[in-house]
Amino acid sequence: MSNRIILPRLLEVGAGASGKAPDVLAALGCSNPLIITDQMMVKLGYVEKLQAVLSGAGLQSDLFADTLPEPTEASIVAGVERVKEGSYDSIIALGGGSPIDSAKAISILGKFGGQMRDYKFPRDVSEQGLPIIAIPTTAGTGSEVTRFTIITDADKDEKMLCVGQGFMPVAALIDFELTLTLPPRVTADTGIDALTHAIEAYVSAKANAYSDSQALAAMRLIGPNLRRAYHTPDDRDAREAMMLGSTLAGVAFSAASVALVHGMSRPIGAFFHVPHGLSNAMLLPTVTEFSLASAPDRYADCARAIGAALQSDDTNAANAKLVAELRALNKELQVPSPAEFGIEESRYFELRATMAEQALASGSPGNNPRVPTVDELIELYAAVWNQE
Repeated sequence: MSNRIILPRLLEVGAGASGKAPDVLAALGCSNPLIITDQMMVKLGYVEKLQAVLSGAGLQSDLFADTLPEPTEASIVAGVERVKEGSYDSIIALGGGSPIDSAKAISILGKFGGQMRDYKFPRDVSEQGLPIIAIPTTAGTGSEVTRFTIITDADKDEKMLCVGQGFMPVAALIDFELTLTLPPRVTADTGIDALTHAIEAYVSAKANAYSDSQALAAMRLIGPNLRRAYHTPDDRDAREAMMLGSTLAGVAFSAASVALVHGMSRPIGAFFHVPHGLSNAMLLPTVTEFSLASAPDRYADCARAIGAALQSDDTNAANAKLVAELRALNKELQVPSPAEFGIEESRYFELRATMAEQALASGSPGNNPRVPTVDELIELYAAVWNQE
């Protein structure tokens, strides 16, 4: 049996990679990009620096800087109109997962029209929109190397998973120096997000030899370096390891898909506006513990890869250490429970059945080693409410 692996056509990895944008545009035969980003990237000066690099190479660029965290259809409408009205030949997506996901959606809708719901899973989107050059500024989502985007339908409080080759950037510039100024909260949430991608790709029912190699490499990079990056933001070695680990984790889950954590995470984000990486972090220890018995050897490999267990530990010992490490990581990185985040308890418990149904409908829980029933999902949501 073979597995189809879809990757960006070009990857530029390392310090200063973002400065290679003109070279990458030239290699792709593009010269009129629209930069899609958010106001934080403008405020931090990243947009000005990028435009200066482009201008220095004789390239003009337009800017759409109004993407929002956890993008909705409404938040990308203006960007779609810009693409429809302009004569752009490419998009440069600059920022964390939200600007990159927004750019993916804008690329497709700007060229082919329709609504985002028309492109949601299980549709496989093979159409090619405007080519995207992704420049991630967080070490977390891996969106720069994945064939996925997530856009919220605000009317239905549903995060729509959209999948297909059409959402894969043609190029990605992986520059860890852009993460050196990230605040600890963002470092923690995006870092655990990346760790979740690697673990879920490795235990996924769709895991394969290629995705396994990327997932294990990602875990070996993230495990020893997440705390370092959190506590010492200017630790260049830790930041570089986290950035590469995040990208490799993105490659892994793009090839193998994610599983139950992500399935449960999306409804929490849609209903209660919890950032995606944070909702993953809230769920990861409890969902891992729920799933252990169905893939004990795989989870033991994860424990050893992140450094939670010794190579000499047997499977049971490694798995116990994995759950303990994930809980300790959340505590040290100050990951709040849903209750501590400030979610209204009555509404959370009232919506558990709806969240469970949405989670299952996304398809991701079907990749989990242990596929839960709706009732089990409802109980899992209760279990993470105010965990220690």
